Amino acid sequence: MTDTWLDRWNDRYRQKEFAYGTQPNEFLKEQLDQLKPGKILFGAEGEGRNAVYAAKLGWEVFAFDISVEGKNKALKLAKENKVSIDYQVGQLPDLNFEDGQFDALALIYAHFPPNLKSEYHQLLDRKLKKGGIVLVEAFGKNHLAYRNADPKIGGPADLETLLSTDELKSYFKKYEILQLEEKEVQLHEGLYHNGKGSVTRFVGRKE
Repeated sequence: MTDTWLDRWNDRYRQKEFAYGTQPNEFLKEQLDQLKPGKILFGAEGEGRNAVYAAKLGWEVFAFDISVEGKNKALKLAKENKVSIDYQVGQLPDLNFEDGQFDALALIYAHFPPNLKSEYHQLLDRKLKKGGIVLVEAFGKNHLAYRNADPKIGGPADLETLLSTDELKSYFKKYEILQLEEKEVQLHEGLYHNGKGSVTRFVGRKE
């Protein structure tokens, strides 16, 4: 992962305003509201809006990101909401999460660089216990046309970083697929996700 990639996210999260707002992602909220709280891991969690929401529901929340500025904002948001989250900063292979540690894994716009996508998703799969649930919402392969039409929707500008349904099936092979689709959505998330886009959604239970 390059210094340019890290600098980009630190610069974005260093701003006073929350880049994607303080409210949880709607898809994540719908899914968590149906699940019994346990231990959950949030990948590439940024400023913590989703992790804080899970903590308010009673989950024991763990999160990671490469951006220390994201962590700072997340801990501030957690304090304001009177909850706590365990937030680590660094590259996933260097972090001390245990295999089979979590009841749920949430990847909400966790767009890893193309050269790390496969490795990171397979590492994350190992952190989930048998019977655990994985929740993914990310920009799909059809999203570039939406982004070109309206840059305010945000998301990666290259096809390789976007996430397809086939990629998710290959990363999470031994899962009961509860939901898997790419669909058009309307987003209203802070400063950088606004407008119509195409997202890939996946809900799976580890067999």
